[in-house]
Amino acid sequence: MFNIVKKEMEWGHDTLTLETGKIARQADGCVIATYGETSVMAAVTYAKQPKPGQDFFPLTVHYNEKYYAAGKVPGGFFKREARPTEKETLTSRLIDRPIRPLFVEGFKNEVLVICTVLSHDLENDPDIVAMIAASAALTISGAPFMGPIAGARVGFVDGEYVLNPSVDDMQGLRANPEQRLDLVVAGTKDAVMMVESEAYELSEAEMLGAVKFGHEQMQPVIDLIVDLAEDAAKEPFDYQAPDYSAILARVTELGEQKMRDAYAITDKQERTAAVSAAKEAIKAELSEEELEDPNLGTALKKLESKVLRGDVVKNGKRIDGRALDTVRPIDCQVGILPRTHGSALFTRGETQGLIVTTLGTGDDEQIIDALHGNFRSNFLLHYNFPPYSVGEVGRFGPPGRREIGHGKLAWRALQAVLPTATDFPYTIRLVSEITESNGSSSMATVCGASLSMMDAAVPLKAPVAGVAMGLVLEEDGDYAVLTDILGDEDHLGDMDFKVAGTEDGITSLQMDIKVAGITPEIMETALAQAKDGRIHILGEMSKALSAGRSEFSAHAPRIETMQIPTDKIREVIGSGGKVIREIVETSGAKVDINDDGIIKIASPNGDAIQKAYDMIHSIVAEPEEGKVYKGKVVKIVDFGAFVNFFGKRDGLVHVSQIENRRLNHPSDVLKEGQEVWVKLLGFDDRGKVRLAMKMVNQETGEEMAKEDAE
Repeated sequence: MFNIVKKEMEWGHDTLTLETGKIARQADGCVIATYGETSVMAAVTYAKQPKPGQDFFPLTVHYNEKYYAAGKVPGGFFKREARPTEKETLTSRLIDRPIRPLFVEGFKNEVLVICTVLSHDLENDPDIVAMIAASAALTISGAPFMGPIAGARVGFVDGEYVLNPSVDDMQGLRANPEQRLDLVVAGTKDAVMMVESEAYELSEAEMLGAVKFGHEQMQPVIDLIVDLAEDAAKEPFDYQAPDYSAILARVTELGEQKMRDAYAITDKQERTAAVSAAKEAIKAELSEEELEDPNLGTALKKLESKVLRGDVVKNGKRIDGRALDTVRPIDCQVGILPRTHGSALFTRGETQGLIVTTLGTGDDEQIIDALHGNFRSNFLLHYNFPPYSVGEVGRFGPPGRREIGHGKLAWRALQAVLPTATDFPYTIRLVSEITESNGSSSMATVCGASLSMMDAAVPLKAPVAGVAMGLVLEEDGDYAVLTDILGDEDHLGDMDFKVAGTEDGITSLQMDIKVAGITPEIMETALAQAKDGRIHILGEMSKALSAGRSEFSAHAPRIETMQIPTDKIREVIGSGGKVIREIVETSGAKVDINDDGIIKIASPNGDAIQKAYDMIHSIVAEPEEGKVYKGKVVKIVDFGAFVNFFGKRDGLVHVSQIENRRLNHPSDVLKEGQEVWVKLLGFDDRGKVRLAMKMVNQETGEEMAKEDAE
């Protein structure tokens, strides 16, 4: 019934297994990859005909995690996996980016890749396993895929690179000073295709070394996929790349000069209109037969690419007239919104981001329900890209994959400079509203977010700036690396290379390659040029704000922390939360207690914080023998009076300790509700509190000298 093909190898610290032929046999290709006890099934299907008139490649990658993989039941009311989580969306993009450029040029048939996490050992992250499974499934499917690729995760500890570190090692790098890097690299036998990373101020040489290390370590995996394909691959799909040389020659003849004139315009809106007009002028001169050519759109794009790329490499001339290593003019403004806790407007050329910081308490932390367990995040960054930012009409709604991906890139870039939760007990939420875009709004978000947090008095270790680099690589090997790329340069270039960091090192690197053949030399050049650009941008940012503010906004909450013994937590909370509710209602402050006994008290009002602090302190603190306290008589009995003197604590003032004279009954001088001063004499054998009044001046609360008391 089954024609099973299985290959395995030792890779790093575990066994990697690829298996096909048993499950999902009607898919064009299906491979289950297992690393340790983490298993991911990748199923590939592709249409055998393109949709008429379609001029783009419709590749869709879905990565989805099933809670049963970790022996869990989903949370929420429906108890079923629903919309994709952030992790699923980011991993889908992670797999899409390195495989998309490797389909044969001109292939426009729909391709669907679905990766399903079947088992998770809580040690090996399924994202790398999914990438390998997807590559293997595509390689055996018969689709015109010029792979295979493989992926690897790289850590960096004590100057040494680590292959595929565990989930726990990578979880919360900010709280783990030994771990300085979480880098994912994907590539073919000969070239790196994609890099995604979160780093803690690594040098350019260290980052490049990590990329090289990952590429070297993935080579045996590529060999394993080839070995699987030799035994299990289907017949290659009969696909011939279309020959559009004739229509390309025709549009080049009719419109090359028109396109050059259009791209000579430096203003984006005017240039976009001129490029559209040039295309319409070309079409106006074509015959009906030429207009119906399905490759017309491809030919026009090729002409655009030729015009832009040729000038860049041969003449060092860019669309807007800048030199290859020049950053566009920058304007930075901070504190522009009166009621927010921090705000910044960062403008670089025709790219602009309004970034707003909100400070919250522990109640505002995000609880993330992940396969490897629930955890909390006190740093949130949300990125929005409305259609008006590029002068268009279009979809406006919940964030898409692009918004989530760009937001996460900025989030990673800023992690390294955030204060620890013990030093700064706030939840930080950043919102980036992209108001204009013409190239790298994610890096504008990094720069603006850094300034916005400084404006909110968040004590960053250092400001962070980001810059997007581009590449034009010609067939003869000539190339040009571009600093601070425009949207058109990104669209028509061969590489999107985003680098963020401080003056001391890189905090995030994201790279997407559209062609095979990026050499270490090119990457080294790009990193060096990016560093110069980053230092320049940091200098421009410092003109607006060179250091974080020392005072919070009047509208931001103040948070004080206090530590109590864990055995006192129950007393502070009270039965059914009665005590803590009383503290909150009486003081007006927000109170948050964690399982370690750390209490956060938050309020914009300092008096409210102090009141809550005093109330909690009175519950958890222990009274000191020999000290004088102010108390209230709560009960009178024949042998004395019970006085509430320390929070909820009561003690007995014996009738002999009330005054220096014999009393018939304590009620002779005391009544319930009366405030008195008492001295703590100590505790009896049963732990009962012994108090005295007679040696304390009841008017001043001061202890009297022995002769005065008698």
